[in-house]
Amino acid sequence: MARKNCFTANKRPLIFGEVLYDCFPDGSRVLGGAPFNVAWHLHGFGLSPLLLTRIGRDAAGSDVLKNMNAWGMDTRAIQHDTVHPTGTVTIKLHADHNDFHIAAAQAYDYIDRDTAAVLLNKCEIGLFYHGTLAARSGASRATLHWLRRELEIPTFIDINLRAPWWQKDDVIGLMQGTQWTKLNEDELHEFVPADMEPAMAAQKFSAQHQLDNVVVTRGAHGALLLHDDHVYECPAPPVTRLVDTVGAGDAFSAVMLLGLTRGWDPQQTLRNAAEFAAAICNRRGATVSEYAFYEEFINHWEG
Repeated sequence: MARKNCFTANKRPLIFGEVLYDCFPDGSRVLGGAPFNVAWHLHGFGLSPLLLTRIGRDAAGSDVLKNMNAWGMDTRAIQHDTVHPTGTVTIKLHADHNDFHIAAAQAYDYIDRDTAAVLLNKCEIGLFYHGTLAARSGASRATLHWLRRELEIPTFIDINLRAPWWQKDDVIGLMQGTQWTKLNEDELHEFVPADMEPAMAAQKFSAQHQLDNVVVTRGAHGALLLHDDHVYECPAPPVTRLVDTVGAGDAFSAVMLLGLTRGWDPQQTLRNAAEFAAAICNRRGATVSEYAFYEEFINHWEG
C-alpha cells in the first residue's frame, strides 16, 4: 500500500509512547509524558485520540486510568504490565530550562505488538504521532517500527532528546519516512551546527535527512515551520503568569496536529500552536482538566 501524504480528519489519531508521572521539587506529581499530554489535549479539542501505552498494575497505573476515564478518554489501548512500574520522572525547575531524571525499565518500555495488533484491527486510524523516548527500549521500539510499517499513514514524530536515553543513529532512523518532524532549537543543534541561523539550520537538517516538513520551537524566540520549501515564523506570545514550562512543547505539538486535521494554513497553525503553548506555561504541569479552556481556544481560532 502506498503511503498517504495527508492527514484524514474523519479518522482517529493514534498516539504512541509513554505515560508517566512528573514529580516536582515541592512533592507534587502531575500526569505527563509527551504522548499522554498530546492525547489529552487532542481529546480536549474533540479529536478522540487513541493512546497506545503501557502502565504498571500499581497505584500509579490505577490513577492514570482514573484520570483518563474522568476526562472521557478511550482507555482500550492501555496495556497492563505485571512486572514493570508505571513511569516516573523527577523534574528540577530552573529559570531557563528543566532537568529531567527519567527512571529506567518502566512499563511504557514494554508496549506489546501482538496486544496492539488485536485492537488496531478494529479501529480506523487517520494519523500516527509518536515521540522518541519510548523507543529507547527494544520491546517498544520493535512495536513502534512494526506500527509504522503496518499502518502506512502519515506520521508526526516529536523528537524529545533526554540524556542518556537516545542515540543519534536511532533518532535518524525514526525520522525516515515521516511527514512531519518537530524538535526544539537545542535538539536541532544536535544535528546541525549551533552557529547557523535558525531557518538555515532547519533547511540543512531537512535536506540532510530528506524530511518533508520540519517544525522548530525556539522558546522565547518563537517557532518556525519549514513547509513546501517555504519558511514560516512566528514570535513567542507573552506568558502572563509563568508557573512552569513543563509540557509546553507537547501543547504545541497537539495544536499542530489539530491544525493539520482541520486544514488550517501553515502560518495559522504555527501561530495557534505557539499561543496554546504559552497558555500552558501559566499552569502547573502539562494538562488542563477543563473543557471550557479548550473551547475558548477553538472559538477564538475558528469562531
